[in-house]
Amino acid sequence: QVQLVESGGGLVQPGGSLRLSCAASGFTFNRYAMSWYRQAPGKERELVASIGSSDSSTYYADSVKGRFTISRDNAKNTVYLQMNRLKLEDTAVYYCKAINDLKVDYWGKGTLVTVSS
Repeated sequence: QVQLVESGGGLVQPGGSLRLSCAASGFTFNRYAMSWYRQAPGKERELVASIGSSDSSTYYADSVKGRFTISRDNAKNTVYLQMNRLKLEDTAVYYCKAINDLKVDYWGKGTLVTVSS
């Protein structure tokens, strides 16, 4: 059974940090590129960051570049999103996604990040 389980969300003040984790199971993790998406209230889901299957390439949305870092540990079947200097507009539900070369994809159920003073 395929599972992607996000954790690490919560309430943080502007300027603070959070580290999200996404634990994967049920598929060959190191053959999948991993991404973090987010969806704010009333907005469409957007790609935040992604990382290749072998950790050789990363992508960041302009809105998070320089503040967020995506990484993965293939030994632990886990992908991370380190979020620093958080802003009010980073408030959203954050989702983890796995996708392989055949475009087979899996999604987690999300974790809520709230940035508020």
